Amino acid sequence: MSLSHVVLSSGRSVRLTELRMSSTYGGMFEGYPCEPINDRKVSWLEGQAKRAFPSTPVHLVPPSREYPDETAGAFGPVEVLPSVACIGLFDSEALEPAMDRSALIVAWFQRSPDVPAGEDADRALRSIRWDELAQDYEL
Repeated sequence: MSLSHVVLSSGRSVRLTELRMSSTYGGMFEGYPCEPINDRKVSWLEGQAKRAFPSTPVHLVPPSREYPDETAGAFGPVEVLPSVACIGLFDSEALEPAMDRSALIVAWFQRSPDVPAGEDADRALRSIRWDELAQDYEL
């Protein structure tokens, strides 16, 4: 059973079968969102995905970054990532006819804690190049 289906820009339908969400800035006690902190958060999310699913390829969707305040602090200007960090296990039809299914772990950031679905999913998430990134497996 899947949580949702997402239609990629290529037209391929993929199933979201597992989803992990967390607050992008949860647990941040001091400082402010800035490029060095955000770079670590992005790397951490990708690392979490690789550690959680070591036998499946991982793709990180580059996050959007906003600059709501032009004033620079000690670590540079304020830079904000979308508020929800996500790791999802997606699967689809096999890439090669001899195999059963294909899979890909995707790490991304989004604005709200909604489950991505259909053609309404975030454009960056829908633009994944499945045929280049996913890996076939047997059931």
